[in-house]
Amino acid sequence: MSDTQLIHRFFDVFNHRDLNRMGDLLNPDAELYFPKTQPLIGKKRIFKFLSILFRQYPELTFSIKRVILQGNQAAVHWTNQGMNRRREPYQNEGVTILEMLDGKISYISDFFKDTEKL
Repeated sequence: MSDTQLIHRFFDVFNHRDLNRMGDLLNPDAELYFPKTQPLIGKKRIFKFLSILFRQYPELTFSIKRVILQGNQAAVHWTNQGMNRRREPYQNEGVTILEMLDGKISYISDFFKDTEKL
């Protein structure tokens, strides 16, 4: 699978909240850097965080606007929309930096415009 395919599959799996399939896409020692949190290292910690995020935002869908590749790194510009747990509408825009290693994602760092709602 090409890096571009891996990136699109990652966002598709995220949109479907399928942590089992996501596990196939992440390096065991993957790192996640998310605003207002400590670094999350390893699939287990990343999945625990995502489970909490999915409870906070029971509806959240990402749309990729563009992908900029440089070697084994990518900047993915996205928008998202959904509902939080109080059924309030939510939308945002940002960039996720990804690094791929041996056909899997090893590094994820999110940057987005509205961090006040977290």
